[in-house]
Amino acid sequence: MMPRELALKRSARLSAATRISAVTRIGASLAFITIAFAATQAPADVAADPAAPQENPATVLHAARLLDVATGRIVSPGELLIEGERIAAVGSSVSRPAGATVIELGDVTLLPGLIDAHVHLFLHPGNESLQTVQESVPQRTILATLAARDDLLAGFTAERDMGTEGAGPADTAVRNAIDQGLIEGPRLRISGNAIDLLGGHEDANDYNPDQHILSNATYANDAGELVVAIRQQHKDGADFVKIYETGRDRMQGGRLETPFQYTAAQLKAAVDEANRLGESVAVHAMGEPGTLYAAQAGVASIDHATQLSDETMAIMKQKRIPAVPTFTIFEYFLPPPGAPDPRGERQRYDYKIKEFKRQIAAGIPFALGTDVGPFPHGTQAREFELMVAFGMKPLAVLQADLLNGSKLLGWEGQIGELKPGYYADVIAVSGNPLDDIRALQHVAFVMKGGVVVKRAALGGP
Repeated sequence: MMPRELALKRSARLSAATRISAVTRIGASLAFITIAFAATQAPADVAADPAAPQENPATVLHAARLLDVATGRIVSPGELLIEGERIAAVGSSVSRPAGATVIELGDVTLLPGLIDAHVHLFLHPGNESLQTVQESVPQRTILATLAARDDLLAGFTAERDMGTEGAGPADTAVRNAIDQGLIEGPRLRISGNAIDLLGGHEDANDYNPDQHILSNATYANDAGELVVAIRQQHKDGADFVKIYETGRDRMQGGRLETPFQYTAAQLKAAVDEANRLGESVAVHAMGEPGTLYAAQAGVASIDHATQLSDETMAIMKQKRIPAVPTFTIFEYFLPPPGAPDPRGERQRYDYKIKEFKRQIAAGIPFALGTDVGPFPHGTQAREFELMVAFGMKPLAVLQADLLNGSKLLGWEGQIGELKPGYYADVIAVSGNPLDDIRALQHVAFVMKGGVVVKRAALGGP
């Protein structure tokens, strides 16, 4: 997530029509949740009619092409046999059990559901500082359910929610509701609040101190407090730990300067405690020396990762720690061409691109994350295009997203590839994303766990 004051410029762009639309969607979501809750209260002693026809769980998807992400091979035509929530067979032609539903998708490419390793479901465009103060946690939770559905319909079938920004463990309820089938959304790994120190990156630093505005993160000022915060968040249902390691940032003499928040030893204490609980630690870290401390501590990912020293990159290669660049959020906050740039956003963006090319040359691993939330949910496939534009091959970006992303989210061998035994998380796009990665911004078909959640008219990028 970017510094709070950047979002102040965006709040004026929310029109009355946008607000009315949001209210309408909240009302619709409340109605849906009410219906879903009522459904869960149905009498348990009503027996199913054994004579009623039973739904056949087998489905065959047929398309012009299917992408093997691990090898880059295009299978043509491509077919998948889905049984229940899992893939049963993959190839140019699969068996078609009696009674199976066959879905003819035409001139499209089948590939695994996309992964976003850095989202904020509890944020939306506008003044971020005010939405965390003015909007109640119940309201923010309802908006988060809408954001989750938007991301799913855009083809993102798995995500890592990198902090509720002051809503505490409310993302536990969103994850659980998705898992129980009450609402639509991606598979989620959640962190609850991020963790920050007093006066750190996410503290309420720009308010009248006499008002005692709460931080958007959970305070932890030393190793002991980090351990306590991690234990509380684990108790509240978190899947992993998000820590702010650097901030605030500024460009000085053509280089990024950003103070660290925790030492390597303090981060190592956090990593050890998270590992004890079966969790991992992800850090918001823009630059040195915080990025080095994070790598030395053995974090799961370094998110934003604008500035990485040679020493840091060597450790990341050795430990297989991916960088998550999040170009889309940086692009979103760029001023229009020719407009004043008092915060030096253009200089910072150009510096990030230059450093990213160094990182590619160094051979460090990457995962794909976007920091979506301050910009509209469901639009984050732009990240694929930017990573290609700045030096990666389309297949390499897809592998970073799907292969590295599945490992990062703890679902390796379950998602990220179209293989027998994997979850049937499948999308379809016009054209071939290896030829034009922009195809991923126009997802026409989405299946999650064997259930079709979107089937739209096909169109090219």
